[in-house]
Amino acid sequence: MATKRDYYEVLGVDKNADEKTIKSAYRKKAIQYHPDKNPGDKEAEEKFKEAAEAYDVLSNPEKRAKYDQFGHNMGPQGFPGGGGGFHAGGFSMEDIFSQFGDIFGGGFGNMGGFETAGGRTRRRQRRGSDLRIKVKMTLAEIATGVTKTLKIPTLVKDTHCDGTGAKDGTAFTTCPTCGGSGTVLRQQQTLFGLSQSAVECPQCKGEGKIITDKCQYCHGEGVVREDRTVTFTIPAGVADGQTLTVKGQGNAAIHGGVNGDLLVVIEEIKNPELIRDGNDVIYNLMLDIPTAALGGSVEVPTINGRARLKIPAGTQPGKVLRLRGKGLPSTEGYGTGDELINVMVYIPENLTDDEKKTIESLQGKPNMTPNESTKTRIFSKLKHIFE
Repeated sequence: MATKRDYYEVLGVDKNADEKTIKSAYRKKAIQYHPDKNPGDKEAEEKFKEAAEAYDVLSNPEKRAKYDQFGHNMGPQGFPGGGGGFHAGGFSMEDIFSQFGDIFGGGFGNMGGFETAGGRTRRRQRRGSDLRIKVKMTLAEIATGVTKTLKIPTLVKDTHCDGTGAKDGTAFTTCPTCGGSGTVLRQQQTLFGLSQSAVECPQCKGEGKIITDKCQYCHGEGVVREDRTVTFTIPAGVADGQTLTVKGQGNAAIHGGVNGDLLVVIEEIKNPELIRDGNDVIYNLMLDIPTAALGGSVEVPTINGRARLKIPAGTQPGKVLRLRGKGLPSTEGYGTGDELINVMVYIPENLTDDEKKTIESLQGKPNMTPNESTKTRIFSKLKHIFE
């Protein structure tokens, strides 16, 4: 299997290129390798598709951010970690013309919503709108990944008319403008001279037929609203605010076509004790003086419960202890973070007379006063607080 080229390299732009630059670069590549200019050239066709795939990702801020972070290491459904490549890799020529034709202002023969193949003009497939939902997750759920089953209000195909919008799915007449082809011919001056293009019929909107009697259930739309049960899996290690795409689980298309996608936005439920820092989690531990001085063990919270932690004698404020592997997994599959225990020592604010006498009896003792090397060592460990 050939190695995918870097998308920025494909379009010949810098990684800091703005939206306008990326769009201009794609237009140049598409003109260079367009099928109308390179008839029968398979290599040019592949480069045309490659440029469209690169533009699909780099022109979308969300996809671009994921690509900059994960590269081509993207799983199916757009989730990181699967190594399956971006969905854009499955583009057909029709997909490209239907999605990016506006960049050329309809200047190419098959950029008007139709593709000519084998002498026949093929209508592009309609696509339903995307749905966006927010899913709240605890740190424990993020650590393991979860499968969610939700009821979502969705537009679905009306079964009474089979999604056509016509009564009983048969109340149609042939469009008089296009004669049932769904297209009309248009001539336009392009970069390569006069071009004749097949464009969507304005009367029937490319369907080739006109409804004579609307379906009473969907009122001619071909879709109805319904609470649909959707099951999807959220991988471990996702981040707050991350958007995952579940293909084909969005709204149905009016008058038939393919469903839109379901966009799942992750909302992390804040843990009352643990602070997330990337794949690590942080716990602020407050020790009493005796435990810090003499050592011992304490119980600390973890993502999935509690753990015993050994405290070495002479533990200083600002010391960071580590529970390895107690953090969150990487979405890329590159290991698991740690739990970092940030140690603070509590100095009593109110003392009884007996407690004061006990502390006073320790004043001046050799081991109660730090020497210069000890101070240097402790302060060097606290430098990160001020950086």
